[in-house]
Amino acid sequence: MLRGFLIIVPIYLAILLLLKGMKSLSGLVRPFALLLPDWFPGEIALALLGVIMICVLVGAGVQTRTGRVARERLEKAFFERIPGYALLRSLTQRVAGEGREHVWKPALAEIEESLVPAFIIEELEDGRYTVFVPSIPTPFAGAVYVLERKRVHPVDVPFTKALQVISKWGAGAKDLVAAMERDTHPAR
Repeated sequence: MLRGFLIIVPIYLAILLLLKGMKSLSGLVRPFALLLPDWFPGEIALALLGVIMICVLVGAGVQTRTGRVARERLEKAFFERIPGYALLRSLTQRVAGEGREHVWKPALAEIEESLVPAFIIEELEDGRYTVFVPSIPTPFAGAVYVLERKRVHPVDVPFTKALQVISKWGAGAKDLVAAMERDTHPAR
């Protein structure tokens, strides 16, 4: 369900934005569309072409140094103030394999004499970890803990595997435990 959500929602939003952009441009391209034959949907085609051209120009612009700086400022000034934006951006980057390796690292955390699936969010200067323990089966809700290093066991499994364990009510947790034990007690 999570994978489908992360694929369908951005596509749906992209289509809505495309249609909204075409509607906004239709008034500007209408005089040019009247020059085209009646059988050709000129207004729609020119509006679509205009939106595509804007996307190409913006895409090329953000590849430049100035564009990257502007994008980062826009994110900090606007998007990061939207509740959940940073979380969703980080999760989608991790699922896509583009996230920073030290963020959202799967782990097993010792809480109340149990091991629970968790994600390492950051390492504090004193060596402790900030960990996010998701609620089962919803990985987007949970609790945040600051735990001593000895109570947090990073596991060498893909981020998506850890999400699967959480969304499947813990099924597959044996792989997380096996990865933890493999790292704790390497083969002799």
